[in-house]
Amino acid sequence: MAEINTTQLRDALAWLTNDQPKAEDPGTNPFIWFWEAIQGDFNEERSTGQIVMDAAISMIPLVDQVCDVRDLIANCNKLRQDVKDTWAWVALALTLIGLFPTLGSLVKGVLKIFFAFVRRMGGDATIKAVDMAMTWVITFLRRRDVQKYLKQLRVDEVFKWLAIQIKDLRGKVNIGALLKAFDRGITLLQQLTDKVSLIPSAGAKARACLEQVRKIREVADDYLAKALRPVQDILDTIIMRLERESIAKQHGIVNVNNIHYRGGLPESAAVTLMRNAEPLPEWLSKGSNGKFPPAQYAKLKSSVDDAVKDGWPPLQKHNVESFHDLAAVEIKGPARLYRVLSPNSRAMSDCWVSEAVYREIQSAPNPRAAWRKHLAVWPDWNVNGQFVIYDVKPGETLKVWRGKASSQVKESLENIHLEGGWEQIVFNVARNDTRNDVMRYYELGGSRKDRLQRPLSQEAFYKLPKEKQSSYVGIRESINHPSISGPFDTGWGYSDFGGAGMPDRIGLPTLPGQATTLSGQP
Repeated sequence: MAEINTTQLRDALAWLTNDQPKAEDPGTNPFIWFWEAIQGDFNEERSTGQIVMDAAISMIPLVDQVCDVRDLIANCNKLRQDVKDTWAWVALALTLIGLFPTLGSLVKGVLKIFFAFVRRMGGDATIKAVDMAMTWVITFLRRRDVQKYLKQLRVDEVFKWLAIQIKDLRGKVNIGALLKAFDRGITLLQQLTDKVSLIPSAGAKARACLEQVRKIREVADDYLAKALRPVQDILDTIIMRLERESIAKQHGIVNVNNIHYRGGLPESAAVTLMRNAEPLPEWLSKGSNGKFPPAQYAKLKSSVDDAVKDGWPPLQKHNVESFHDLAAVEIKGPARLYRVLSPNSRAMSDCWVSEAVYREIQSAPNPRAAWRKHLAVWPDWNVNGQFVIYDVKPGETLKVWRGKASSQVKESLENIHLEGGWEQIVFNVARNDTRNDVMRYYELGGSRKDRLQRPLSQEAFYKLPKEKQSSYVGIRESINHPSISGPFDTGWGYSDFGGAGMPDRIGLPTLPGQATTLSGQP
């Protein structure tokens, strides 16, 4: 390990002790000062400003290691009081991650902020802690020195870059790596002890402190193993939060006036457009039958009912037949599901795809066509344009139905079908569940076709006669499921056939359900 730079050590101690005059005093021995500083109680309730400054100072070479040793000593002091305290071992592991030699200074600074909030709020509130920390991570990233550093690294999409860096780190966090980091910290602590070994008062305190840290190291193998899973979950939560922030920056909807939405496409209009299309849209296939016939509801009903008794979501006949094959599976977090929808669709609804499938869709030459073709979605079912994300948090399990989408045909369309065949995921919540979306219904009409009139609540709309309901368009008023983020813009546009068969552009009302919100935030 490199020799400790005394000037940098003075700078770190000046911040830690808020004693700049002592740093400027040439008679101050920084090593004695270090041991004097760490004798006091470690302040776990540091202000957010101090946390951000800690992150900034951690970007200074060697100073960050000294700060990590300071935290290492504090963690071991706490474990001395109760060596079986699992959360104290988690806190120690978070400190040890800072001692990984491959961890870049900027990533380390960001993690310091996240970890500080997680330590403060405890393991049961990790998601809330990470969400609260995000504001201060952004504050840190806006610092002039950090912006300069990002420019040097040629980082444009900082949240995406951070997520990738921390995901790489996550793959390296194991017991062996944590113990090596512990030994690295002890080596640095030994160096600091040696610097004051001949000074009676400071030397005795330093040796006692070093001995205490070594005692914790002797029992660390077993206890760190128990802390590993919570630590990995914390990192997973941070990664997911950064990824959602990245998606929001790239695809977030902040101004509904920019959305060129024309409403839903009636089935009769869709059938006419598909029948008369020349050539056929690339998402339509010729032939009366597809490669993936629907699952047979009568044969599967009994097994589906049995799974429902074990907690899987109930399926109606049309749900089962939307699959070519299906299985009841559990998705363990962290995991991310995607749902393509339009402004008049519910975010919390049945049909989803995995992150891998969504990436495959977006990687296709024509993503919208790939989505319609391989997931077999008729244009009158969903005019698309937006997507939402469902986050299965670390430690959570979601029971779903998973399988290939079946081919779709319409009786009114001869020799034409949608192919299907890509994996879909179906789950739902009860209709009266408060996590469902709230819709608002607007009557179309007036002197201008794009004018929405007389909004009705869901309750009032459901009381209307069926023939009257057809003159209204439903607009998503709010997304209420705490695990859903969005809506985001797919970038595909909001209509097929160039908007033919649909009304003029509808001016969307400014409703919470039409603007991007990340899960866990109001």
